[in-house]
Amino acid sequence: MTRRLVLLFLAAFLLIGSAGQAQAAGYRYWSFWDRDGERWVYATQGPSLTRPSDGDVQGFRFAVSEDSADAAQPRGAADFASICAKTPAEDGSKRVALVLDFGTASDAPSGERPPAPRTACAQVDPDATTADALADVAGPLRYDTDALLCAIAGYPKSGCGEQVSGRTSPTATASPGRQAEEDGADEDGGPSVGLIAGIAVVAVLAGATTWQARRRRNAGD
Repeated sequence: MTRRLVLLFLAAFLLIGSAGQAQAAGYRYWSFWDRDGERWVYATQGPSLTRPSDGDVQGFRFAVSEDSADAAQPRGAADFASICAKTPAEDGSKRVALVLDFGTASDAPSGERPPAPRTACAQVDPDATTADALADVAGPLRYDTDALLCAIAGYPKSGCGEQVSGRTSPTATASPGRQAEEDGADEDGGPSVGLIAGIAVVAVLAGATTWQARRRRNAGD
């Protein structure tokens, strides 16, 4: 009986611990990505410092993330030929394909709804930065005093990299289908299934411990 109680206690703590991890705090912000072949790579420099080459594809995704390893990638088409098909090459300029993903309703600030994801082809000077290309096709942009990109095409209207607690962070490989499921999920901030299960196990353990103590006491009488 003692061994069984120990195992149940361990299970309860594991359930509660996993529930706490699922509710880890994150930050609501625009992440910046470079396209490398068939995959997205988290950019190592900000858009105001990056100078893309002609033919590059870059992406932005608005989401709640704990860090770069947890950040959700841009969704949708990411092919330069299709994005810039209607923008012919010109001497003295370069073309940069941009994928703009405004995120999901679950990641949106209170009272706001994200625009639909879209792509754009910026034709800018050869020495232009990604920030220049972005301003050319997706203004107005908003930055904070530390030059952190806060809004693209006016979204969101307020806030910039603020901390968001008690949220399940999206994964870096989140697919459009999974994101749609997250949009329809309960967002009332209630306890997770793992936490409820952990509490239930603890309650059962308490009852079992009390019953065992009474049984031993009665046997001693």
